[in-house]
Amino acid sequence: MNPTLGAAILGTGDVTGGHIRAYQSNPHTEVRAILSRDRGRAEAHARAHGLPHCRAYTSLDDLLQQDDIHIVSICTPHHLHVEQGIACAQAGRHVVVEKPVALDLDGLRQLENSIREAQVRSIVSFVLRWNPMFDLIRGLLAQDAIGSLFYGEVDYLHGITPQLALYPWVRRREFGGSALLTAGCHAVDALRWFARQEATEVFCYANTSPGNPLDYEYEPNSVALIQFAGGMMGKVATSIESVAPYTFPVVLMGNAGTIRNNQVYSKRWAGQTGWAAIPTILPDSGAVDHHPFVPQIAHFVDCIQRGVESHCNVADAVKTHEICLAAEISRLERRPVSLPLP
Repeated sequence: MNPTLGAAILGTGDVTGGHIRAYQSNPHTEVRAILSRDRGRAEAHARAHGLPHCRAYTSLDDLLQQDDIHIVSICTPHHLHVEQGIACAQAGRHVVVEKPVALDLDGLRQLENSIREAQVRSIVSFVLRWNPMFDLIRGLLAQDAIGSLFYGEVDYLHGITPQLALYPWVRRREFGGSALLTAGCHAVDALRWFARQEATEVFCYANTSPGNPLDYEYEPNSVALIQFAGGMMGKVATSIESVAPYTFPVVLMGNAGTIRNNQVYSKRWAGQTGWAAIPTILPDSGAVDHHPFVPQIAHFVDCIQRGVESHCNVADAVKTHEICLAAEISRLERRPVSLPLP
């Protein structure tokens, strides 16, 4: 089948490889353009990924004038996402936005409004929603294996050090925003995805380890406490100066059992005397090639073809980002912050 949807990639960083491979794996899509400040870099990136017919651009306006571009993946640094997302939506292009989609509330509202007014499809790369362990947990919850949730915690622990390409700009406040926005939003989104309840209040503490060895301009460690409308409470710990291998632990407690990553204990299973471990793929690596971009993009293409919204669109992602932004307000003002934000 000939591809019917042309895709453009904004940026040439590590994460773009996951997007490119996902489009290459889909029979309905083809990567036709790459944007970079350096045309030679964009051309080299296309060659490296086996894209002989892909065009290189240094101007987003020029790229958006091309009629054969239908989907744009925004994989640039965080502070560019709002402006580029609005431009793509206003040009009638469907939008894939890497997280975080915005670093402040005004930008978040502007992007959300532009997507809605343009009536284009959108998806935010909370790509772990397609991780097999997440599918497993959602299935257990749907089967009522642990009853009604009353507590959940999801943590993001990943030392972003000078050895990583994104470190020089992530460490700066104007580009990273906060530990939750730049990284921990994955954990916040996961907690929402499992809770299936609206968050109503957030309280947050944050700090820097003694001596600030990684020279972050903001607190790279935080703990956010979240109250949900159904009575469930949650905790998200984030550390981007963690001195340990990457981990993404999940604990969910219900009135009939507990889930701990791929382990489950349920009083509904007569005779169970200990944790039952279910083989699956855990979200235990920060490497781009570990992330399930292929099913995420396949889901988005299906949404475009059927004319329906994704469960992970910008409108839904706003709720995750509001929790992160409310946590920053709480940290600064040392008070609980109600949701949704004004």
